[in-house]
Amino acid sequence: MRNVLKVVRPGLMTTVQDLGRQGYQQYGMVVSGAMDPYALRVANLLVGNQQEEAGLEITMMGPELEILDDTVMAICGADLSPTLEGVPIPAWKSFRVKKGQKIRFGAPKKGARAYLTVAGGFDVPVVMGSKSTYMKAAIGGVEGRPLQKRDVLSRGESHVSLEKWVGRRLHPAYIPDYPAHFKARVVLGPDQDAFTESGIQTFLNETYEITTQADRMGYRLTGPKIQHVTGADILSDAIAPGTIQVPSGGEPIILLADRQTIGGYTRIGTVITVDIPFIAQMVPGNTIAFESVTVEEAQRLFVEQEMFLKGLKIEAGV
Repeated sequence: MRNVLKVVRPGLMTTVQDLGRQGYQQYGMVVSGAMDPYALRVANLLVGNQQEEAGLEITMMGPELEILDDTVMAICGADLSPTLEGVPIPAWKSFRVKKGQKIRFGAPKKGARAYLTVAGGFDVPVVMGSKSTYMKAAIGGVEGRPLQKRDVLSRGESHVSLEKWVGRRLHPAYIPDYPAHFKARVVLGPDQDAFTESGIQTFLNETYEITTQADRMGYRLTGPKIQHVTGADILSDAIAPGTIQVPSGGEPIILLADRQTIGGYTRIGTVITVDIPFIAQMVPGNTIAFESVTVEEAQRLFVEQEMFLKGLKIEAGV
């Protein structure tokens, strides 16, 4: 274990996140984890970590970080104008850092969340099998909170020469674009019969805007009202990543990483797994439309992405 980063300025909100706290929803514990799991997984593979390792999730306005140890890092996800000693850092590519250097972030150009990883991973306490920060319960990460000025983060040991990881990059064909308008693919249901046919058509044919009520728990949208058959309330039932609830007001809510484990509003659909990272990179004022796909198509796309990441892992030798 070696000290690797010191927080000079914390930025808007920077937290330690991995792929989440799996297996505890039955006890009421939310999953948390990276809002954009794809970006975090790639960033880990670029520096020789397991995909599940924790990184820093940097939201919109990034921190200023002092390097305390020579190592290799990567930044994937949103373009938040990162620089190393004033020189722009290329995204989706690993890079060397030296003790005493500083990483700074500037104006956000595209996307909302960037992920910074370090070879060996960040050494923070594991709580219920995860290093992820869940702020409402004050667990995980650094004391269960966003990073603050003067926080120091340590890294684990990398078992391979760091030289191996310098300059690794993701092929441009696999680097996602983060548009201001996105058509999200959804599997309808499980409460599809709670909506009128015209309500379903409204959902699938209209455009919705992300409101300022958007955080790690979910995004509240505004737009044409979706009509229920009778009412919006159901017996509380399970909430999956990407679940879209429609409360009595008729405007949808997309539930994300810090979502509750159960909910009592009708669920019109669920955003498919491969599209959730694009939703996570959107900001208030961006717009979303919805397209219905089958479970089989959602599974095909998921398997395709997993096979790609598996190939990247094999190529990296981790």
